[in-house]
Amino acid sequence: MELGDDEYVISADEKTSIQARCRCHPTLAPGQARAMRVNHTYGRGGALAYLAAYDVHAAKVFGRTGPRTGIDPFMNLVAQVMSIEPYASAKRVFWIVDNGSSHRGQKAADRLTAAFPNAVMVYTPVHASWLNQVEIYFFVVQRKVVSPNDFTDLTEVGKRLRAFEDRYNATAQPFQWKFTTSDLDDLLARLDRHTTDHQAESSAEPAT
Repeated sequence: MELGDDEYVISADEKTSIQARCRCHPTLAPGQARAMRVNHTYGRGGALAYLAAYDVHAAKVFGRTGPRTGIDPFMNLVAQVMSIEPYASAKRVFWIVDNGSSHRGQKAADRLTAAFPNAVMVYTPVHASWLNQVEIYFFVVQRKVVSPNDFTDLTEVGKRLRAFEDRYNATAQPFQWKFTTSDLDDLLARLDRHTTDHQAESSAEPAT
């Protein structure tokens, strides 16, 4: 079933424990015939969580940072998105999430709908959070923002994440998602056959 013009898909998750590692000697940028040099000794400046919601068709990211993840931080992210247009007055906004503790189970789905009646929680299969497109965005963040981890403190981590969000939203295009529902059906069928075959082999083994 295709989405209507007033329906949206938001992919959301948390990237936990982004540390601020202050290197004891400055990181040296790469130069001609020289790789980047990062000192292995560092001081720990704490860690924060990065929560992000990604509009998969508009390639737009909404992010926030905090000391931890949990139900309240996740619902604050939801409110950040659902309080603005076009999501506030949309017919339906589908929130794609994994089975993490911040948004797991029927209680989480009911909590979402109670707060925002036009929001619908959709879960990725267990152990298949990689199907959530926000994970691709987090992979980009890991490469372009977090690595190498060289921050003076958590304030700098937050500023760099927000600056990257602004740049990403100004330049990014939607991911060319090639994993179709047919591909998913085939994968689940293969997994089911594998599980069935394994169970049959186990039951056929002689008792010792």
